[in-house]
Amino acid sequence: MKVLLIRHARAQERTAQAALARRDHARRLTDAGRKDMRRAAKGLRKIVPDLDILASSPLVRARETAEIIERVFGGPAITELAALAPGAAPEELLGWLREQHVSTVALVGHEPDLSCMAAYLLSGEARGFIEMKKGAACMIEFESAPAAGTGTLSWLLAPGQLRRLAE
Repeated sequence: MKVLLIRHARAQERTAQAALARRDHARRLTDAGRKDMRRAAKGLRKIVPDLDILASSPLVRARETAEIIERVFGGPAITELAALAPGAAPEELLGWLREQHVSTVALVGHEPDLSCMAAYLLSGEARGFIEMKKGAACMIEFESAPAAGTGTLSWLLAPGQLRRLAE
């Protein structure tokens, strides 16, 4: 199985949201964040041609990022996954991954949770040693069913690198 971790694109600042009297989960992508993510998703499609599952955190900014990916890839439909919400335990997400019997799963979420998940899949410890900028992606591969500490990091690309792939 291949697990593609994608951090949501640039979103409204918390201070701007506070002025609009919205909670953190409702923060939306900025116009620039949407534009950059469309280009990054096109670059991503060049190196990951197919997605079997596309799952997103329930937070608006992650969902909007997943919608951009869904449009660029032409599917699959987005699965909203509470295990991708901020603060969820990596064990919960791993349990869900183990139930999926597909080739490639894309997961759209947040920092520092994605870094902790990557570390957990790679080393068995949920201590983030990988940094993912907004709009970044990393691919972790497993020879068999995903398990903590058994993944191999194939690549980690910053959003600018993904956008350059689209050119």
